[in-house]
Amino acid sequence: MLVCPRPPARALALLASFVAFACPGGAQAAGNDVQPRVVLAFLPLAERVALLPAQADIQLAEEPPLAFVPILNRLDARHELSIGLSSAAQGQYDRTQSLLDISQGTRVSLSGYDPKRPGELVFVRDGSGSLFQGWLDVAARAADAPAALHPGLLGSLVPGGAAYAGVAGRDQVEALAAVNRAGRVGQVSIGRAANIAARTTALLQSHRFVVAGLPTGFDGDAAVDQLIKQRSPGELLIVMQTPPARRGPQLLPTGVRGLDRGKPGRIKSQTTHLGGVVAGIDVLPTVLDHLGVAVPKDVKGQPITVQPGRRAGPGLTHLANRLRVVLPRRMPALMTALATWLALLLAAFLRAERRGVRWALRTGALALMWVPSVLLITAMLHPSRTLELLLVSALAFGFAALTERFMSWPRGPIVPAAAALAGFSIDLALGSPLIIRSLLGPNPLFGSRFYGLGNELEATLPALLLIGLGAALQGRGRSRRSVAIVATSGLVLSAVAGAGRLGADVGGVISVGAGTAVMAVMLLPGGVTKRAIVVACGAPVLGLALLAGIDLLTGGNSHFTRTVLHADGSGALWDIVSRRYTLAWRQLHRGFTPAAALIAILAIAVAVKDRERLLAPVDGDPAWIAALAGIATVGIAGTVFNDSGPVLLLFATFLGACAIAYLRGDPRLAEPETGRPGSIRPAGSMS
Repeated sequence: MLVCPRPPARALALLASFVAFACPGGAQAAGNDVQPRVVLAFLPLAERVALLPAQADIQLAEEPPLAFVPILNRLDARHELSIGLSSAAQGQYDRTQSLLDISQGTRVSLSGYDPKRPGELVFVRDGSGSLFQGWLDVAARAADAPAALHPGLLGSLVPGGAAYAGVAGRDQVEALAAVNRAGRVGQVSIGRAANIAARTTALLQSHRFVVAGLPTGFDGDAAVDQLIKQRSPGELLIVMQTPPARRGPQLLPTGVRGLDRGKPGRIKSQTTHLGGVVAGIDVLPTVLDHLGVAVPKDVKGQPITVQPGRRAGPGLTHLANRLRVVLPRRMPALMTALATWLALLLAAFLRAERRGVRWALRTGALALMWVPSVLLITAMLHPSRTLELLLVSALAFGFAALTERFMSWPRGPIVPAAAALAGFSIDLALGSPLIIRSLLGPNPLFGSRFYGLGNELEATLPALLLIGLGAALQGRGRSRRSVAIVATSGLVLSAVAGAGRLGADVGGVISVGAGTAVMAVMLLPGGVTKRAIVVACGAPVLGLALLAGIDLLTGGNSHFTRTVLHADGSGALWDIVSRRYTLAWRQLHRGFTPAAALIAILAIAVAVKDRERLLAPVDGDPAWIAALAGIATVGIAGTVFNDSGPVLLLFATFLGACAIAYLRGDPRLAEPETGRPGSIRPAGSMS
């Protein structure tokens, strides 16, 4: 929270404004100075804002010509700007922290701080400059975080320091982007909304970096237009929505002028690899690069660039709207599918009792395996909430019924597993356009990952791979050929999950490597040996080496390359390890997670102890035993090596339970007199 006492007399600011207005020659002279300069202007969102120029002729009978227009649309109407969205935070959002992140060029989740949120900061005028009371607490909090964080780094590195122009009567929260590491701004101009652009330009004569807190409504739009018009050669203008005082995650509309060489387009960066989306921490390296100042190694943000495609507004609005509903719909979609399965079980029992229940077990388990693929379809359609929930269940159970009809038990899981692996691999190769919009996607709205696989898919895809392999290799026994198939499949999925231009997921590589290694070892003809165990333990390391090689050769510039391979010494590596386990430990304490994790662990223990009875339908087939052991390993390895902790364990255990439910749906269990447990029945639905 920031509080700004009413500032004292503003004689210096008014004098600067008078000079800017009365002496156009001064401004013109400044235009001849090609020394690079930067203006970072924050445009706040008000409840009522100016209409776009195209809407200016709209006349309302009882209301003035004002309406709620999103800032993205307002920036999109300024065709000189390259536009996009800026990720404001990693994980949970905090207004003050998002501005501190801009000033330091690096961020971690609020869960990595103690205290979790920054304390109260008070903007105080100090001569011609200003300071923030409470800054010492902010600096101490950052020093204790599990990362190299330096609030105010940007203002300290800019030659001559930064300046700030604001509007009187506001909290001046935007000034946090201009402070140095002592929490101070060298020169400040606080005055009227009408002359904010002129005062910003005046400050730009003596400072190479100026932050401006623009007014709302008509005055804000007018100020943006004036800043665009007054921009001199060599000047970089960044207009960003002021982080709002809300709690939900934010994507802040952003416009840039000065990086496009006269051809405005969509902004992007190597932080996100997502056209039209950058991160707030990318502002620092962008500013320093433009000013010709070296960017410190501790900075994790990447310079903003511009790619072709100016009319990005509608697509970005569509993306932002979709990302806002991903998390709220995730659990309802799963609950709807489970409720459908329960209803199917009850209906099948009423119709055919034991035969019906076995059929419903098989079909429901297959439906849950189909859900990841179905979520790619709904991501493409972007339906309403009710329609999406209905589509998830209808499509998943429809595909499951077809699979059950045409694939003989226990081969059925091969189809949904193959569909998911193929679908997600293709989408990864295309840049993850559907994955990031799917209900199982990484959700760029939370700022942790902008493309590739998220934590849920880190467990889901390896588990589906192992289930599919178990179904495909059932009845073949232990053989070197089976080991080769499992190892090759794991190597391919590791490459897909880990390559910087595809999945870019370190945790996924470890999970895939560990799970497939365990399955391969258990399928060795001679059984498990000490040498095989050593090789299995080295599989995740081999996967990481493969990831590093692919990333370096292809120039993927993934998070793994920037944070691990380019880490500055053992201290930086220790910060990475410490941060991951701090976040994982705190994730374990959230909501129902402790109880769910305990249930998952007990479920694995029960499956191990009672494995002979559970797998009696396939006569304890080695392929299925190895697959289920690999799935448990995926969950455990993901929990140990991932900052999301038990999330991966829960997803892997759930899919393992679905596999067992499918096997327990053996149609012969409804007909005790038929067949030997281990034979494969012909295709059919309830027979």
